[in-house]
Amino acid sequence: MSRSQTTSIPRPKQKPTASDAGRSRLGDFTRPIPIDKRILRRPRWVLLGGAFVLVIGATIIAALFIVPVQTWMHQDDSLAQRQVELDELQKVNGQLAGEVDRLQTDDGIREAAREEIGFVDAGDRRTTILPLPALPRELPPGWPYNVVTGILAARTAGPAPVLAD
Repeated sequence: MSRSQTTSIPRPKQKPTASDAGRSRLGDFTRPIPIDKRILRRPRWVLLGGAFVLVIGATIIAALFIVPVQTWMHQDDSLAQRQVELDELQKVNGQLAGEVDRLQTDDGIREAAREEIGFVDAGDRRTTILPLPALPRELPPGWPYNVVTGILAARTAGPAPVLAD
């Protein structure tokens, strides 16, 4: 059944014309647009509008292709850094797990009590040793203090540089 029989509106018969034989489907896009039907009528505005469209197009291309590719390229560095952090965290977690296992034994509990709250077993003797005070850095001039000052200066300076021959 043809389509013309399913509607009550009569359609005119279209005859192919000679101009339709080699006609492109893009004919409507390639045909010049009359000036009164154009969006921008002045040549300067046409150039500015074209530049605006190019900038928008370049921005869209950059957002869709260039930025994700750069992120993908830098992802290897980020992954390597995160892997180093993960290795360090796993090492610390292993140490903490070992400490937890040690603290769950009687000897570990006794050692932790000694360190944290100063627990003393029966028969043990508690001795408190204070840390040594800081040594003075500024000594009076003259012998033997100038020798001690030279020794301290040599120790803080580190090893002497090696001279190449």
